[in-house]
Amino acid sequence: MALITHRRLWLLIAVGSAALALASILLTEWLALAPCHLCIFQRLLYMLIAPLALLAAFTTGLARRISGALVALAAAGGAATAGFQTWLQAQPEGSVSCLGPDMGPIERFVEWLGMQQPTLFMATGFCEDKALVIFGVALAGWALLCFIAILALALWLLLRRPPDAEGA
Repeated sequence: MALITHRRLWLLIAVGSAALALASILLTEWLALAPCHLCIFQRLLYMLIAPLALLAAFTTGLARRISGALVALAAAGGAATAGFQTWLQAQPEGSVSCLGPDMGPIERFVEWLGMQQPTLFMATGFCEDKALVIFGVALAGWALLCFIAILALALWLLLRRPPDAEGA
């Protein structure tokens, strides 16, 4: 019976995050969705988590702890972003908007990325719009659940002492 090692769990986070980023890109293209600034930022966080978790999978000691802590930090940021977007989408239609008179740091960063690589990072939608709902939950809600799962697993891996076996 194969052991579920720390390495395999970090790999699960890496592959899962890469798959979520890819799914975000493909769904946008296939369904002609208009992603907002917060959607794009969440996509970027998945793209950041994947290599950090991969690094945690293939390192040990301090390097694993640092890359793992960065995974947890990015996942916490993703959960906060997706949580805010979920809250926006739960408000009565027309009562709130993600765009104000001045762009915040996330919006400015996403705008800059959109100019560099429009295919991946161009924000064309509004954060309060529920463009796609699956089983009664908007994509932002699904992202919130995924980021919370990544955060919980990363914290568990960081706080749990790995066994002294190879591949731990």
